[in-house]
Amino acid sequence: MIESRETVALFPASFDPPTNGHLDVARRALQIFDRLVLAVAVNLEKQGTFTSEERLDMLRAEFGEEPRVEVTAFQGLTVDFARERGARVIIRGVRAMSDFEYEFEMALMNKRLYQEVETVFMLPSQEYMFVSSSRLKELVQFGRDVEEFVPAAVAKRLRERFSR
Repeated sequence: MIESRETVALFPASFDPPTNGHLDVARRALQIFDRLVLAVAVNLEKQGTFTSEERLDMLRAEFGEEPRVEVTAFQGLTVDFARERGARVIIRGVRAMSDFEYEFEMALMNKRLYQEVETVFMLPSQEYMFVSSSRLKELVQFGRDVEEFVPAAVAKRLRERFSR
């Protein structure tokens, strides 16, 4: 007899702001795992473009109706939060080799701290491989439209934030 066990995956990121690449990885993770925790990482030493509450709102606008998705924020070590939430998988989006090197080192440390956790590296779909939150903020500051890279509501918030 096969024992059924719900697999919870944690997708932690700054989501400042959430991009279509983030959403692509999250939606594809839902095809693999039973539940997904989208976790806004709060770094008290870093001032983001959006508050953690604003980032949570943007993610909830995309996933609010999906019962298998929890949108939340956390402080501290990702691995500790994964254990607290019962997540056995940490999802990390990787766009380039530079991302991979950092994430690989982090995955090894997380495994050392929480043996039951596995890190799954997911590439965004090809059309989002080059999209980063910082690049999008720069484009908006120079008056460019970014609606092909983020949900329309996020693009509107970016325009409002940088038009001041």
